[in-house]
Amino acid sequence: MTIYKDYIAEIEERKGQGLHPKPIDGADLLSAIIEQIKDVDNANREDSLNFFIYNVLPGTTSAAGVKATFLKEIILGEEVVKEITPDFALEQLSHMKGGPSVKVLLDLVLDQKDIDIAKKSAEVLKTQVFLYEADTERLADAMKKGCPISKDIIESYAQAEFFTKLPDVDEEIEIVTYVAGVGDISTDLLSPGADAHSRSDRELHGQCMFEHNKEMQNEVLALKEQHPDKRVMLIAEKGTMGVGSSRMSGVNNVALWTGVPFSKYVPFINYAPVIAGTNGIAPIFLTTVGVTGGIGIDLKNWVTKKNADGNTVYVADGEPVLEQTYSVDTGTVLTINTKEKKLYKNGEAVKDISTALTPPKMEFIKAGGSYAVVFGKKLQTFACKVLGIDVPQVYAAAKEVSVEGQGLTAVEKIFNKNAVGTTPGKTLHAGSNVRVEVNIVGSQDTTGLMTSQELEMMAATVISPIVDAGYQSGCHTASVWDDKSKANIPRLMSFMNDFGLITGRDPKGKYFPMTDVIHKVLNDIAVDDWDVIIGGDSHTRMAKGVAFGADSGTVALALATGEATMPIPQSVKVTFKGNMKSYMDFRDVVHATQEQMLNQFGGENVFQGRIIEVHIGTLTSDEAFTFTDWTAEMKAKASICISEDDTLAESLAISRDRIQIMLDKGMDNDKKVLQGLVDKANKRIAELKSGERPALKPDADAEYHAEVVIDLDKIVEPMIADPDVNNEDVSKRYTHDNIQPLSFYGGTKKVDLGFVGSCMIHKGDMKILAQMLKNVEAQQGKVEFKAPLVVAPPTYNIVDELKEEGDWEILEKYSGFVFDDSAPKGLARTKYENLLYLERPGCNLCMGNQEKAEPGDTVMATSTRLFQGRVVRDTDGKKGESLLSSTPVVVLSTILGRTPTMEEYEAAVEGIVLTKFKPSQKQLVS
Repeated sequence: MTIYKDYIAEIEERKGQGLHPKPIDGADLLSAIIEQIKDVDNANREDSLNFFIYNVLPGTTSAAGVKATFLKEIILGEEVVKEITPDFALEQLSHMKGGPSVKVLLDLVLDQKDIDIAKKSAEVLKTQVFLYEADTERLADAMKKGCPISKDIIESYAQAEFFTKLPDVDEEIEIVTYVAGVGDISTDLLSPGADAHSRSDRELHGQCMFEHNKEMQNEVLALKEQHPDKRVMLIAEKGTMGVGSSRMSGVNNVALWTGVPFSKYVPFINYAPVIAGTNGIAPIFLTTVGVTGGIGIDLKNWVTKKNADGNTVYVADGEPVLEQTYSVDTGTVLTINTKEKKLYKNGEAVKDISTALTPPKMEFIKAGGSYAVVFGKKLQTFACKVLGIDVPQVYAAAKEVSVEGQGLTAVEKIFNKNAVGTTPGKTLHAGSNVRVEVNIVGSQDTTGLMTSQELEMMAATVISPIVDAGYQSGCHTASVWDDKSKANIPRLMSFMNDFGLITGRDPKGKYFPMTDVIHKVLNDIAVDDWDVIIGGDSHTRMAKGVAFGADSGTVALALATGEATMPIPQSVKVTFKGNMKSYMDFRDVVHATQEQMLNQFGGENVFQGRIIEVHIGTLTSDEAFTFTDWTAEMKAKASICISEDDTLAESLAISRDRIQIMLDKGMDNDKKVLQGLVDKANKRIAELKSGERPALKPDADAEYHAEVVIDLDKIVEPMIADPDVNNEDVSKRYTHDNIQPLSFYGGTKKVDLGFVGSCMIHKGDMKILAQMLKNVEAQQGKVEFKAPLVVAPPTYNIVDELKEEGDWEILEKYSGFVFDDSAPKGLARTKYENLLYLERPGCNLCMGNQEKAEPGDTVMATSTRLFQGRVVRDTDGKKGESLLSSTPVVVLSTILGRTPTMEEYEAAVEGIVLTKFKPSQKQLVS
């Protein structure tokens, strides 16, 4: 019983951390516990019973398989445990969410050794929704052979009784407010990146809520104690809640602290959190809230002040004046009326919240999350097909918006092509709620463990055949191969490889482990401009097709079912005019787009929650990805690139060749997924070259929420996203909307560290870096850094190409550190010298979970995140700040140790082709 003693020792260790016993997911441990239960004289029997009943993870974990088997033996009378009656054993099975528990229930129904047991098991089975083809085929075969109980179950499924017999959503939900922050709240506050290693241990991870701020945690506990009959609603006052990423772990933490327990037999899994923001919830985070049956509210409790003529009132610096319409200060009692779909305060309706309580969202709330609804619909469809009847209208009819005579935007075209279950022949426009088939699914390593848990919880064992390819990366843990990584990543890679994904690390050791940035890999393996891509990160925003960042659960659902369900978003059209200055980088166009958009619309972010349809025209997907990637920081739902035919064909050829490299390394699996992508790319290229199927383009008469025209002539100096850490208005700190020109800093702002890396850079950036070093060497005889420069190439193929083309040599020459995959770093760097550090391909500083800049540093970076504490922590005397800019600005800032002047900048990039971007001269509409 060594394994049990080890578990007890772990429990004692966790007590010291204020934690309960870790939920059991392993078969060996639970088998040992069962042996102690069978031994009525065993000293550990009582504890073992509690572990067995209350502390086993459900789904397809190996422990769940052992538990289901033992419960079956008890139900059949083969084993007798006085504390677990056969009826109680059936109740336990009902909470195990599919997989082995469903198999046991089917066995009990179909074997019919005892008709009473069969009928009781059937009643439990009627409440279950996580059934797969192997399960439903057993039921259908039994019905065809004349089994009346099977037919009864299928008839119940056809009426969706697993849903209709659930309790209705409470008409009134009493809440008490907790303002978690003023301004935009990043999901890092709810689930810090530095704690990514603990996400799969939900109770342990819960301790990092509010970045381990015990005072805030205690305030929430105090509110719960003062208002035991109410739910605590977390609020981003004067900001948006959940910016930055989907962060399922963030929603899990909020639910753990404020939500409702899923089951008394399943520990630390809560659901139904209530979250709000003055400017609502960030789009992909809102999707995550729905996964858990939660409610996300757009409060609009601060609005722009209008004068007597109805015009916006501005302060001296050009910012609109905000005025409060109602207070939601911490401790405010509010009521959500789910029938009237209104938010009440002191008996008065203060806000219409119908968008938070749409019919589909109400179904998620009733069912305890979106998974149960998705699987329930599939199960109902199966049952009706077997019975040969039409599907009864149990669930709310999918909203179908069709405007006669109106053309289609690019995203509307993709959704219409990939939609399933919609009215045949009906053209759908924005606002329609659609199930779409998914082509590519990506899982990254800090959320992947949660995705694997979600797959186990929904009893999935293999990737859906509908999916062209799934990929599991190792990029978020690439910087440091520490004990946490050694424990988690191989286990994750093994699970995902067995599930059917292409994995960056081969569990069998046939190819060398790679840590390529997931977004770059997905951008390569998306080989059709009509693809739908789902990925476990907010920066899943490809330059081909339409890609949606998603929480770990939505990724799991896409892997298991090959589908995603969402409304077709409205689109904002972005076009360009004028000409770029030769010394400008495309990154400057990206930042200028955000700045010019805000100026054009009086400070209103028209991108938020919508598709940005960028008419990129002449840029291949590598460089265009810099734009689509940044759309996460623009708070857009997703983005689509409209390309010329020749440009798209060139992009697809680049992707195909990179997939071939993956093939040559031995990364393909038994299903020949990568070869299938190569074939698909070749087919699409042939279609483009022949004119058989031109590149995706919107219709000329498509309807847009807004149209933004970016004037390239106005971009006369590098543009920098500044966190504005000392702004007196706290709500204006750490927002990506504060875009400043280089001259704003007067060539005097000290820079402590530079970072060239993350998904925002491509091979061209690495070549710019190399050429700048060559230029400085030629001008000054050598390169001296007055601040450290950390460089992390996004992918290994970029490193290989740089070596072949001679650029890697100059980078190594000036490097004080060059990554070594045969001996990766085991400890995170905490101090930096004024050197160039060539780090392993991956996310590095941008992720903030392994390495960071020194506390209090001012960082100039090419990355995407400027949130407080993400890349650099504060000190007592100085706030850390992360300024985001182009590669040339970062490199020059580290050589100078400060921001450059325009004269210094222009001299440094003279003769370097930074970008070939220019507005397309062709009609990019059909």
